[in-house]
Order: sequence, then C-alpha cells, then structure tokens
Amino acid sequence: MDSNAPEAPSTQPETPFHDLDHYLAIPRVGGLALSADGSRLVTTVSTLNAKGTEYVTALWELDPAGKKHARRITRSAKGETGAVFAANGDLYFTSARPDPDSPEADPVSALWLLPADGGEARVVHSRAGGVGGVMAASAADATFVTASVLAGSTDEDNDDERRKSRKDNKVAAILHTGYPVRYWDADLGPAQPRLFAVENGDTAGSGKPATVDATAPLKLRNLTPDVGGNLRNTHAVVSPDGKTIYTSMAKPLAKADTRFVLAAVDVASGSIKVLLDHDGVSYFPGPVSPDGKMLSVVSESNSTPRQAPQVKLHLLNVGAGETLDLEPLAPSWDRWGSPAAWLPDGRSLLVTADDDGATPVFRVAVADGTVTRVTQDAAAYTDVVVSPDGLSAFALRSSYEFPAEAVRIDLASGDVERLPAPAERPRIKGSLERVETSAADGSRVPAYLALPEGASEANPAPLLLWIHGGPLGSWNAWTWRWNPWLLVSKGYAVLLPDPALSTGYGQQFIQRGWGEWGKAPYTDLMSITDAVVQRSDIDQTRTAAMGGSFGGYMANWVAGHTDRFKAIVTHASLWALDQFGPTTDASQYWLKEMTPEMALDNSPHLHVAKIKTPMLVIHGDKDYRVPIGEGLRLWYELLSSSGLPADENGETQHRFLYFPDENHWILQPQHAKVWYGVVEHFLARQVLGQEVPVPGDLGL
Repeated sequence: MDSNAPEAPSTQPETPFHDLDHYLAIPRVGGLALSADGSRLVTTVSTLNAKGTEYVTALWELDPAGKKHARRITRSAKGETGAVFAANGDLYFTSARPDPDSPEADPVSALWLLPADGGEARVVHSRAGGVGGVMAASAADATFVTASVLAGSTDEDNDDERRKSRKDNKVAAILHTGYPVRYWDADLGPAQPRLFAVENGDTAGSGKPATVDATAPLKLRNLTPDVGGNLRNTHAVVSPDGKTIYTSMAKPLAKADTRFVLAAVDVASGSIKVLLDHDGVSYFPGPVSPDGKMLSVVSESNSTPRQAPQVKLHLLNVGAGETLDLEPLAPSWDRWGSPAAWLPDGRSLLVTADDDGATPVFRVAVADGTVTRVTQDAAAYTDVVVSPDGLSAFALRSSYEFPAEAVRIDLASGDVERLPAPAERPRIKGSLERVETSAADGSRVPAYLALPEGASEANPAPLLLWIHGGPLGSWNAWTWRWNPWLLVSKGYAVLLPDPALSTGYGQQFIQRGWGEWGKAPYTDLMSITDAVVQRSDIDQTRTAAMGGSFGGYMANWVAGHTDRFKAIVTHASLWALDQFGPTTDASQYWLKEMTPEMALDNSPHLHVAKIKTPMLVIHGDKDYRVPIGEGLRLWYELLSSSGLPADENGETQHRFLYFPDENHWILQPQHAKVWYGVVEHFLARQVLGQEVPVPGDLGL
C-alpha cells in the first residue's frame, strides 16, 4: 500500500454521541455476580438486536484477576438476566429462550442452569407464570426464586389451568380489594408474587426411562402461599446457611395506606415471623453477616408535610433467639446508606451512599459505627460483592464521564482497577467540571457542567439547564435516558445541578426544600444558572431548561416564574398537583408529603397565564407514576391559557411529543431516537434559530 496516498474520508461519526444510531449501539453493562470461591465473575451486557428495535441481554464472564479478556457465555434472541451463583459454583439465570427439550412450549421466563463443571445451559424449571428473581445461599446448597401465582390457586397445576382459562377466554379484568392497583407501568394483579424453594423432584414417578444425559427434575415449593399481595415490590435476602429468608412485607393500613414490615421466612416449615413492625417506619433487609447472626436493616420513616423521610442503617441480632435487638449503625453519619456486602470476618459492612456528586463505597465498622470512605473518585458504585479473602471488592462504577463498567477495589488502599470489559469506554469530545455557588441562605448549590470542545470567550456555548428527577436524588451516575453528551456534541453546555431536596448533602439539605418545591429548589436552580452564565465560555443570551418527572415539574414551575429561557422541555411532568395526588400509582405516599393547601401553593398549573416560553411537552400513555392526564391537561392549558399566543394562522410554538406505548421512561430504542431527535429539533429552532429536521419516522 502506498504510504503517501491520501486517506479515504472517514464515514464514522466523531464520537458515538454525534450519531444517535451509534449511541444506541453502545453496549450497556448491568448486574454483577461472584462465585463463592471468588474465581468467577459474571455480568450482563445489553446490545441492540439486528433490527435495532430492542435490547437483548447476555451473560459475560469477567476475569476477577483482570488478566483475561471478557468472554460471552450465553447467547439467545430472548436474552438472559438475573445471574446468581450457587454455593457449588453452578450459575442460575432466567431466560425466555425456547427450551431445546420442549420446542413446542410457549416461551416464558424459565429457570436455567449453567453447570460449574462446564457444558451447555439447560432449563431446570419452567412454569406457565414464569420465574422472576433468583436467590442462592452463599454457604449451603439452597436456591430460591420469586414467581407469581393467581390468587386462590391451590397448587402449580391449578395455577396453570386458571392462567390458560383466562388466556383462552381473553379475560383481562382484575377485581381489587386493596391499594395500590398500579406500579410505575404495571397493572397489579390478579397474579401475586410468592417465594419458592427450588428442590429436587421425584425421578421415580416421572415415568421416563433413565438416559445417559438425564438430569434430576427440579420442583418449586411455595414458602409463602398465604401472604396475598404483600410481597409486591419487596426485597428479600437469604441467610448463608439457606435456612431463613428475610424479606420486607407490605402491611395494608387504614385509609389506603401501606408501610413495610420486616419478616423472617423459615425455609423448612414455611412459617413467617414478623421481626420489625412499628408505626411510621418501614423496614428493608440488607445482607446477612457471614456467621448468620446479624442482619443489616434499612429503616425509612414516613414523611409528613413538614418532615422529610429519614433513612437509617441498623443491625438486627437475629441470632439472639426470641429477643431481637435492633441497634443503630453509624447513627451520626448524615447520609442515606445502602448496605451492600459484609467483609468475611463480619467486623465491617460495605455500604454505598450518595455523597457530594458521587456514590462512593464506605466501610462501616460494626463495633463502633466508624465510617471510612473506601473509593475516593467522583464515581457512583453499585452491585458491590466481596472476594472470599476480604482483600478486594468488585463493583460496577459509572460517572458522567463513562457508563457502568466492572472494577476491582483494593479495600486497603482504595485503589480501583477497571477489569477487561466487553467494550471500551465510548469516546467523549468535551469536558466535565464541578461548579457551585451559594444560595441566599448560604447553602451550597453544587453542579456538574459538561462543556463542548472549543467553548471559549470567542466561541461561547449555549446553555441547557437539566433538572434531575426524584426529587430525592442526585446527578452522580451515568444515565442512558438523560445523557448530556448527546447535546454537548451539538455544541451545547449542559448544567446538571443538585438543588435543595437532593441526596448526598445531608438531611438538612433535603429538609430545606421539603413541602416547598417552588421555593428553595427553584431559587437554587436560578442561583447556579446565574453563576454559570457569568462565565466567558457560556452564552447567556441562548439558554434553555429541561427536566423529567420532578425535573419536569420544576421545568413547568420555571416556565411560570421566569421568561429568562428561550425554550423549556418538560418530560413526564407533574402539572396540576391537586389532580396528580389521587391519580398517581403511589397516592398513599404523595398525600403524606403535601396537604391540599401545600399542593396548590406549589402547583405549576396556577401560573399558566405567565408562561411566555415555548415548551416541548413529552409524555407516555403508560406512565402510571405521573399519569397521562398531567400531560394532556398541560398541553390543553398551554394552548388555551398560556401567555404565548398563537400566531395569525392559529399556529403555536409549543409542541407535544406523545408516546402511546411508552411509560415514565422512553425505553424502546427507536423511540429514544425520536425523543432525542425532537428535543434537538425544538432546541435548535428556539435557542439557536436553526432548522434541524424532525426524525423521519414521525411521518411528518
């Protein structure tokens, strides 16, 4: 080849963020499982299918030592999830891929096993209602699953028959006797979740002759047949010896209220004992200590219109017999900790918690509650597991500079090493800065600022204020749904603030915005925007604001209280708080948070006449957390009552992007592409004065 020949022009985009097809094709890592002997580490990787219409998840094995390349260990069109190692090294997972031994059966999420000693994965149990999550004891041959049954089913055969009858007769009706009836995007009922023990079946009664590759069938034993719907949306953990499952359980209360108690399920008998049940507090189990005697517990107090919830860590001595002693763990630590894993000696617990724009790993000493920060970088850690020798931990780490990746953490030094991964980090053109200002009351208002390459005094960038949801949350981890780099690649600077109500800055930071969404959270956002637009590399004449969920609420509030922005994007947003309260899927929570008077004081819809900024409204019809009625009412009132009149032809500058089959999040890849494309089109027209075409798939 002639080395002096000119290079052919590249057909590749500058980065994956300059092209939505390339962005959507970036592999997405999630979940982490470590074998009991520490020799095998497995994660899940989601990639686009050949048609680009959905993500398919496969299991990949990583080298805990960080020397070997990652390798894919499962492959199917339906994908695999929920990997869990049994104590003997077998790997369980769930998949709806066809069973090679029963190709005619309807595909359902079945329980599969990949043997520790090699060989192909095989179905070990399938049922008409499917299999949900998988759990395994760390020091015993004991495996458990969650799976749903129709209320009143007498056994698995009866459940299969009743499901078939509903399907054949096309019956979808649900008769409810309690609350809630929806959750995010799911209609609850008539099926109810149960905990099952996975046990060996009876080979003698199978009627099948033995063959060289015959395997003992597995059956499920229902441990919780009489719990009704009280295991919905709960969390469970298994003791190391496999003898006890600790789980939260919903406790229905008067006036459609609910809180969560902590219960122990005895695996041998199926008996259930409530361990913690106190008015005004919900309890959730964390990992069990290696000796099985201590259970980590998270408590969350009920909120009131004047008091934000408090989240605290505890230890429950479950090895003390009848007298259970609940002790606070790190009571003076002003963070909301989430217990992740015990160290093998049982003296310390690894915990993650939002902290000043990051979610580090902390070590909490059991003896005196001393909290030591382990990871020092500005990253968010999840899925923490500990090596058998206690010297290392493995976790998924992300930040606004890179998506989730598997890492090894040296627990003595805090050093973090990235493990060989299925894909490299996507390249970003731009920079990320930590910025802050002071609110009127002296409180910090911190933020991240993502800047495009080349932003300078000579070439100042237009600014997008992105407001996070929650509101109890923080901008501290990579997000695929609200990714700033897509618009940074188009030349915008993106400001990601943590105003009042954000987590990671202490209880008082949350409390100062509690019940007053339109006050401190709003003024904090304006304060940090004021500070950033003073920079010479920011063009203060070209600014926009956008947010989703609570961030969408705040975008609506901003629209009614200032005309400083040239455009506002509001996604899945709360608009009329008196309407929202009784119609959301979690009214029992919301109606504790604000009185009717407070809801009206903080409701954006009362300020519609003052809205003079063009707004892009986005909503999914299957959103049960912020029901579609909020988006429909917002759209009508913008057109009929806002301060931005239509032109002489009756045309409005407002826009409404509606997704009939999406929920609170836009999950389908082709719809995510439309979402970002319409946002770019709207902002280009209103902020930059440019015409960027809308996505062709809209058919316009």
